[in-house]
Amino acid sequence: MSVVASFVVPVHPHPLLVPEANEGYGRLRAAFEEAAARIEASGADLLVVYSTTWPSIIGHQIQADPNPVWNLVDHDFHDLGTMHYDFDIDADFAHAWRDAAERRNLTARTVNYHGFPIDVGSVVSLSLLNPGNRIPAVIVSSNVYANRAETTVLAKSCLDAAKAAGKKVAVVAAMSLSNRMFTRRIEPEDDRIHSLKDDEWNRKILQFLGDGRLEDVGQLSRTIHHQIRVQKVVAFKPMWFLSAMNGHRNDLTGEVLAYEALHGAGGAVVHLDPTSNGQGDKEYDEEDVEVFGGDRNVLDTETDASDAEPPSGPAQAATGGPALWDPVEGEDAVNTDTAPKPVGAYPHARRVGDMLYLSGVGPRQPGTNAIPGGPIHDAEGRPLNYDIKAQTQAVVNNVERVLKEAGGSLENVVDVTSFLVDMDRDFAGYNEVWAETLGKVGPTRTTLAIRSLPTPIAVEMKVVAHLPK
Repeated sequence: MSVVASFVVPVHPHPLLVPEANEGYGRLRAAFEEAAARIEASGADLLVVYSTTWPSIIGHQIQADPNPVWNLVDHDFHDLGTMHYDFDIDADFAHAWRDAAERRNLTARTVNYHGFPIDVGSVVSLSLLNPGNRIPAVIVSSNVYANRAETTVLAKSCLDAAKAAGKKVAVVAAMSLSNRMFTRRIEPEDDRIHSLKDDEWNRKILQFLGDGRLEDVGQLSRTIHHQIRVQKVVAFKPMWFLSAMNGHRNDLTGEVLAYEALHGAGGAVVHLDPTSNGQGDKEYDEEDVEVFGGDRNVLDTETDASDAEPPSGPAQAATGGPALWDPVEGEDAVNTDTAPKPVGAYPHARRVGDMLYLSGVGPRQPGTNAIPGGPIHDAEGRPLNYDIKAQTQAVVNNVERVLKEAGGSLENVVDVTSFLVDMDRDFAGYNEVWAETLGKVGPTRTTLAIRSLPTPIAVEMKVVAHLPK
């Protein structure tokens, strides 16, 4: 096999520049160093870096400057300092990869001019995984519009070039897990994963990777993308790339070396060894594309909710159910684009003196109307499995958005009436999320079982808040 090791590593500069500032940053730094030792022990003679912080629009770009030397200051974390880099790039392999990609009908080009900036994910990866440039490297961009078919063909063209050159490759995916960061500066000791929902999905992904089930992560990526609250992320393209580089296998030997928060985002160092874990494999159940056909919907059977245009009401909700409306305006109305559109002619909330009365709030996501945890039934009314905890968390998040627009927070909630469409099935999960969120505030609560809600959701909340001036 051409691939002797695969790694997932974070893109944030903290483990490189300030590992001492936070115990988690230090653990990530130690995990990078362990990964570097494993790369050297693998016998790899080429590092292939697929970086989500080098986005491209027209095809795929491949770094071909034999010795890029520059100083990088991260756009978000310039206060952490300067990252000097001086890398050894295998320009011959970069050109061979470009040629192999073009033979498979991809648009690809090499980049080679002084001063072309290396992205932060690649700088962090190569600085910590390949100290002293012990192994030549090559870096490829992540096309923001590429679907799984195109990404798979990109990986196959890399394997073509590796086999032709007799290279033993260590593949590095530079990426975040959850990639939502805090929008204000925080002290390093206060760093944490931005939300419980993000942490939950991060840990699910890492459990799969730790079990060596890389292809399962690739296949579940669209589902995961619809469940997390941050839309239009590129977090799972590298999983498609890694899976294709490893023959779409699910029986790798995986190990999570570290998982920590990086300014709210999730960062992990994961090693995937090609040695079979002996647990058997799962059949690759998507079209095994050899040549890119130019259609970026080749493998998609339905519209990606993250790419859908926000509905202008009244219009049919993307997830089924009644038409959507622009929230009603008025002197005392409180409305926000960060909350989902109403399903009727009413505002998100109305302020009366120092009291705020919210209209019923469900889990639908603003703009896309995607339902975290999945809808309770399909368009034909057939029941679907869904995650009540994900839906409940999304409801709390939407409540928080409306309160924030009014100048308040969850701390101001004084009374909640909750509606569940399946009390027996869902009360325990709903109650668990309540305890972790609104339960800590201590509002009064009434929970009612009802037959149905206007959209295919399982939970809704009616909230009253006190906003003293």
